[in-house]
Amino acid sequence: MSIITRIKKVFSKAKSANVIGVALRQQSISYFFKKSDKNQSEIVETKGHPLAKTLKFLLGEFTLSGTCNLVLANAHSQIVQVDKPNVPLAEINDALKWQIKDLVSIAPENMILDYFDGPILAGGHEKVNVVCVAKNDLVDLVTALTTDDIKLASITTEEFAFASLLPVRDEPVLMVCQQPNEEINLLIVKNGQLFFSRRLRGFAQLASKTEEELGHGVIDSLSLEIQRSTDYFERQLKQAPIKVIEILLPVASEAFLARKLAENTNVEVKLFSMPEGLDELRGSAVAIGATQLNFMEPN
Repeated sequence: MSIITRIKKVFSKAKSANVIGVALRQQSISYFFKKSDKNQSEIVETKGHPLAKTLKFLLGEFTLSGTCNLVLANAHSQIVQVDKPNVPLAEINDALKWQIKDLVSIAPENMILDYFDGPILAGGHEKVNVVCVAKNDLVDLVTALTTDDIKLASITTEEFAFASLLPVRDEPVLMVCQQPNEEINLLIVKNGQLFFSRRLRGFAQLASKTEEELGHGVIDSLSLEIQRSTDYFERQLKQAPIKVIEILLPVASEAFLARKLAENTNVEVKLFSMPEGLDELRGSAVAIGATQLNFMEPN
């Protein structure tokens, strides 16, 4: 079986009682093994080894089997928003590859992409959010996760894994979320759909900061980014106001951050409630989200 065939086959579904969520990070890999009788979760440090090599070690060490959903870290994928090409549906991906070539750092010939619908702006302009990864990086990951015991069902990003944890609601919810030692994601989810997402830079070291250090500009900067996002959602996209902000930041000062953010806004700010029995695994939320039944993917 060629590697291109393997990559194409990851989007076909396989029936299995076991579901594995594998979340990549820059320095580690988190997985959540959802079995019919019990759950299992581990974090494996890469220790400078290539991710594919660490994945092979993980599969052998913990004897995993079942359907697997892989979540790429933000460092391994790029997302850009562009006008939706006016071409037949079957030709959109090819058109997008050349439309975004100057907006990303991946060469068109080494690019694998997918997209999900973006907002419809004033005047009826349709936008799409394009997710792209480097093919040579993806080849190694797909190869590592293609075994007799593992069926790689889908590949997605942190944004969709986090959003899949939220229950479907009519009202929009803004989620401030993060994997340990990674950058923060701001998401707005409504009716089970990801309406808006932003990847923030400069917040990866939240866990190492004291409450005093967080109070010296960090919280104000985060509050400003939240305000900008809500303004865009409400004013530019003409959506109902955000009334709830959910916080999922796996750091010791999470409650302090939520309390201070609440002081800077006029909407309810609360800590996100993990699925029942999994509150101690907040740091593995992305891997858990990848195993949810309402798992959301690009088209």
